[in-house]
Amino acid sequence: MNNFSMAIHGGAGTLVKGLMTSELEAKYKAALKEARDKGYNILEQGGSALDAVQTAVKSLEDTPLFNAGKGSVFTNEGTHEMDAAIMEGKNLEAGAVSLVTGIKNPVSLARDVMEKSYHVFLAGDGAMQFAKGLDYKIETPDYFYDEVRYKQWQGIKDSNSFQLDHSVKKDGKFGTVGAVACDKDGNIAAATSTGGMTNKKWGRVGDSPMIGAGNYANNKTCAVSCTGSGEFFIRGVVAYDVSCLMEHKGLSLEDAANEVIHKRILEINGDGGLIAVDAKGNIAMPFNTEGMYRAYKTSKGEENISIYK
Repeated sequence: MNNFSMAIHGGAGTLVKGLMTSELEAKYKAALKEARDKGYNILEQGGSALDAVQTAVKSLEDTPLFNAGKGSVFTNEGTHEMDAAIMEGKNLEAGAVSLVTGIKNPVSLARDVMEKSYHVFLAGDGAMQFAKGLDYKIETPDYFYDEVRYKQWQGIKDSNSFQLDHSVKKDGKFGTVGAVACDKDGNIAAATSTGGMTNKKWGRVGDSPMIGAGNYANNKTCAVSCTGSGEFFIRGVVAYDVSCLMEHKGLSLEDAANEVIHKRILEINGDGGLIAVDAKGNIAMPFNTEGMYRAYKTSKGEENISIYK
């Protein structure tokens, strides 16, 4: 039997320790633990890596603490536009959605795109038509309303600026969520979900739903979920870059992940982090910011929940 493992993240960035109350930190860690354990329990029972990552990400989408699903940030127009992707490493099957509104769990819609359509990526009105065709419940805007997110938006809504969740040196809330897993059969998968940037305009899409940029899985190499400054992660094709270094340069999971986050993405001024797993259950979680909400658990008995370096 293969070693199996689960890792999740809730965003990377400027997490200033002095601004985090012990009460809030406990809430974040509890949410991370719950999501990680829900995914890990599926692996422990012999379930698939794909089911594990979807379940873990859904758990993170359901809490207002993170910028995905229920906790998604406000756009320039005061709406919520969400993105998500999911991919499995055995057959390189993938699904993604972008600019969807009113969908409680965008990661589930991404999986439906993978399994119930002939496509990989659906966006905007088309993605919403697809969801309605599958009888998805469309939540009202008040489901996604959060006071902290609203104040974050109010501070910049009349300007041309936007902000990445993780670039705010305030007691704000953080980022994009993701999960990677390796199951008992040695299959791996990755899922990522986000509400994007506060005050974003013009249908802006980040790296999270882009296969190869913010999310990728291939049994030959690794499964990766990214978080950070999306424009740079798209330009660096970060998730695939980690896989590429493993496949073509023979680097280990850890060396490849570190090369991308601590060198290659920094060379184009990108910041953030990623979580990755290989088909042997090894985990890497590098980030070049002050912190990254993260947690992991392995069948070897290793487990951890962390925020700072």
